[in-house]
Amino acid sequence: MKRSTKILSIVIIFFLIIASVIIARTMIGSHFKKKFGKRPPPGIMVTEVVENRFFEKIETFGTAVSNRNDSFRIKKDDLLDELELNNYVNKGDIIVKLKSGNIIAPFSGVVGYTGLTKDIFVSDKTIIITLDDTKIIYSDIKIPENYYSLLDKGLPIEAKVSSFKNKTFKGEIDFISSRINADTRSLLTRIKIDNSDLDLIPGSLLEVSIMLNMRNSLAVPDTSVIMEGEKAFVYKVSSENIANKTEVKIGNRNEGNIEILTGLNEGDVIVAEGLKKVFPRAKINPIKEGEGKTESNWKKKEDKN
Repeated sequence: MKRSTKILSIVIIFFLIIASVIIARTMIGSHFKKKFGKRPPPGIMVTEVVENRFFEKIETFGTAVSNRNDSFRIKKDDLLDELELNNYVNKGDIIVKLKSGNIIAPFSGVVGYTGLTKDIFVSDKTIIITLDDTKIIYSDIKIPENYYSLLDKGLPIEAKVSSFKNKTFKGEIDFISSRINADTRSLLTRIKIDNSDLDLIPGSLLEVSIMLNMRNSLAVPDTSVIMEGEKAFVYKVSSENIANKTEVKIGNRNEGNIEILTGLNEGDVIVAEGLKKVFPRAKINPIKEGEGKTESNWKKKEDKN
């Protein structure tokens, strides 16, 4: 009897220990679930799919040439006073007053001079004054012959110079040669650039881009596209804020945007940044550009509740 009572006590104690372990694990699990279960989905930057301008480029170099130019050789001893040139003169203005007769501007433009030099015919020092009409700048560029069928008068161009790193000058193709140079296998093409601000000066080296096949297409930021081999994907966000991995066909890349040929529609919401924090079918907290709400804001809100 005593032995059976002892065995029964051992069995009861054993089951009590098992029950205590199960209860303890359940309570600990409930505690952690309560503590961490309210963590909000990650805040992810999103954007809408919109139309943007896309094009192909032909890139080359050219030298800036003024619309009109003239030069005047003046003997130093013919000056009435010390030489003081205005930066800009209008047509009909006096450029320089001379004993032998004033020099009148034949057209409006920027005045300059090349300095003092010995005249090749006389020993007296002379001054060479230049006048350039630079409101329009021209440049003759060479285009490879394989682009001939794509060129047309009036095609837009953009030009940059090293002295204005953040400025782009707009222009267009003004003239296309009717012959291809047999030696260089290139086509001489003239461009003209609006230079109303007179920022470009003759002789500048131009970095020229000719825009071809300009079109409006759907666009997404290049930070939103995932490349896996030859396939491209984006995360499309549903109305329930679920990120769905979607395959897309991409085209050209222009100014930080990628052209979308198929797979998306205008107005679709996609993940713009933070792809490493997104997983297929995962819920996110979408944040549009300019919104101040972040993941930490959501955490504070949840903690208050």
